[in-house]
Amino acid sequence: MKVSVIGTGYVGLVSGVCLAEKGHKILCVDIDEEKVNKINHGIPPIYEKGLEELLRKNIHANLQATTDLHKAVAETEISLIAVGTPFDGEKIDLSYIEAVSRQIGKALKDKASYHTVVVKSTVVPGTTDEVVIPILEKASGEKAGTHFGVGMNPEFLREGKAIQDFLSPDRIVIGAINKKSHDSLEELYSPFEGVDKLRTNNKTAEMIKYTSNSLLATMISFSNEIANLCAAIGDIDVVDVMKGVHMDKRLCPIMRNGKRIIPSFTTYIEAGCGFGGSCFPKDVKALIAHGKRVGRPMELLDAVMQVNEKQPHQVMSLLKKRFPSLTEVRIAILGLAFKPGTDDMRESPAIPVVRELLAQGAEINAYDPVAQREAQRLFGNHHIAYSDNLRQTVKNVQAIVLLTRWEEIGKLPDLLVNLNPQPVVIDGRRMLDKTSVTRYEGIGL
Repeated sequence: MKVSVIGTGYVGLVSGVCLAEKGHKILCVDIDEEKVNKINHGIPPIYEKGLEELLRKNIHANLQATTDLHKAVAETEISLIAVGTPFDGEKIDLSYIEAVSRQIGKALKDKASYHTVVVKSTVVPGTTDEVVIPILEKASGEKAGTHFGVGMNPEFLREGKAIQDFLSPDRIVIGAINKKSHDSLEELYSPFEGVDKLRTNNKTAEMIKYTSNSLLATMISFSNEIANLCAAIGDIDVVDVMKGVHMDKRLCPIMRNGKRIIPSFTTYIEAGCGFGGSCFPKDVKALIAHGKRVGRPMELLDAVMQVNEKQPHQVMSLLKKRFPSLTEVRIAILGLAFKPGTDDMRESPAIPVVRELLAQGAEINAYDPVAQREAQRLFGNHHIAYSDNLRQTVKNVQAIVLLTRWEEIGKLPDLLVNLNPQPVVIDGRRMLDKTSVTRYEGIGL
């Protein structure tokens, strides 16, 4: 199919590149000329593992980028809207969605053939039907479902594994207003053989996305609540507690050959310093706010966010156990991105930790394999030193604070063997074996 993808952020570019890899002809659209030029030269404007290689493979073969939205709609059969929907604390900002819908509508006015418009951005239930469709109809002078199709197709991409998740999805949710719109999306995803596809209306598709993220966020906050209780009681390690919980065969089934299946979702039931990123915090808060607007307070999700917002302070509490004053204490921060595999620092637990350390006069040496530039932009000219390698970062420090589960940080115990004196290791992700370093403190221990 000929597909226009409007918005070249995280969702839009990954979707465009992966659909091109599946054989579709893709036109990526963005108002930012610099981004468009970068993409057309095979340079992704964001970091995502495997994205650059796939972009270079498909650019000018199955994929191009343009600033001309009208032309892109005219030349394609289906348009995916993948622009940002920021949350301001009360509601999601639909200004980008509205502007793009208006432009698509104007393009549809000049187009004779049937075209399907699909919202891929994360929007609260009712947005596609109650906001997007009226704008499209007004701008085009035509009727949705008769002259053009409308659908809602949420993404389920994990940053750091987005390429893998898109090319090998566990499900494809296809929301639409009528059979013709459903069929158009079915054709788009026809190369994805053997994948479960769920046809719904648009509101249900929108709700599935929010519910999925809210469930995972709830699991994380649940495990952190238990971790904090374990630490308060004493002589309990939350890692052992969760191992015992995971042995429930309803969570980790035992096969006939006696081997146990460990589902990947169990990683969300591990204690740590909290969740971050562009999805979980924003989506949970947006659903809470949406619930209030329709007269249904979301008390459980309110608690999920309260636990998460406090969790980075557990790291500070562990530091305070060893250093009553942090003034001029030399501290290595390992990991700045909210998770491994991405340079995304949005809502990262590292942000409040670093800011509090700076406020208390600590001397910080930070390391992250890909998020250093973003950290420098975020923290400005604060007195933070950055190292390019792990070994250099942990030299001559009094404490090490582990905040992101980068695989290479697993080598830390070997790097510390010959250091004297030994720094205190504050494991904010419970990534290391607690016996692998001389002086260890961890969440939930």
